[in-house]
Amino acid sequence: MPSANNHDPEKGKAIDGQLPNSEFNFGDSSGPFFTIYSKTVEEEDNKTVERWQKEAEGMIIFNGLFSAVVAALVVVSLQDLRPNSQDRAAFYLEKMYELQLDTNGSRPSTPSVSQPPDFSPPSYAVWVNSLWFSSLVISLTCAMLATSLQQWARRYIRLTQPARFPPHKRARVRAYFANGVDKFRVPWVADALPALVHLSLFIFVGLVIYLASINRSVFIAVFCCVAALLGVYGCITLTPFFWHDSPYCSPLSSPARLLCTEIVYAVLLVLYVFTIPFGRGTRCG
Repeated sequence: MPSANNHDPEKGKAIDGQLPNSEFNFGDSSGPFFTIYSKTVEEEDNKTVERWQKEAEGMIIFNGLFSAVVAALVVVSLQDLRPNSQDRAAFYLEKMYELQLDTNGSRPSTPSVSQPPDFSPPSYAVWVNSLWFSSLVISLTCAMLATSLQQWARRYIRLTQPARFPPHKRARVRAYFANGVDKFRVPWVADALPALVHLSLFIFVGLVIYLASINRSVFIAVFCCVAALLGVYGCITLTPFFWHDSPYCSPLSSPARLLCTEIVYAVLLVLYVFTIPFGRGTRCG
């Protein structure tokens, strides 16, 4: 005699195309929908989180190496911001030498005490150290945010894919936290991290200023290389503007497109405002 329920007692599988009640005991027919939804969004979340973690790992490694290079250069350039004790000693030695060269050979009754001039760091040293310290801070901040992004991604997977929850609860939990991810702009933060890396590299251009104060030939060679690289980067950034199927782009392509759109809109708006009186005059005529 067949069993009264819908399950095969030996294999625990559904018969007649129906799913086990132990898996979908929701009181309606939404069980298969929640299962399909959960599997689909979990696969999508796993791919997104894996992409975030790989990008964050690459940025952590790069920023670590880049910060080490900047820190080594900062240690050298920082000396230009401090008064050099050798300059003070050289000043007093020069004064002593001037006294010894006194042709009269007589000392003044009240010898004047000379003090070395107040130290003022050269302008190039102020600029170079400001740029390099800013580059170092941005690089370390980017590394910290990349590490935090990995932590956020692991926490998101842990919360949205609980092992003991039924599919309908997993779907609702996932929808709740996915809404929070969109509301707090986590994808925007993940996309902004490469832009911070590029910004720290651009600020490192203080190297050109530093070399200009040391050797002109080296400065010209490095300046030509930097100018060529900036030109290539500009072409990569602007290529999607003219060829929409171009695979080349940079983290600044989207902000640059938005900025250009806003500029064009502002120009057209100004032209429209200034052409309104002429349009009215034509209609009246």
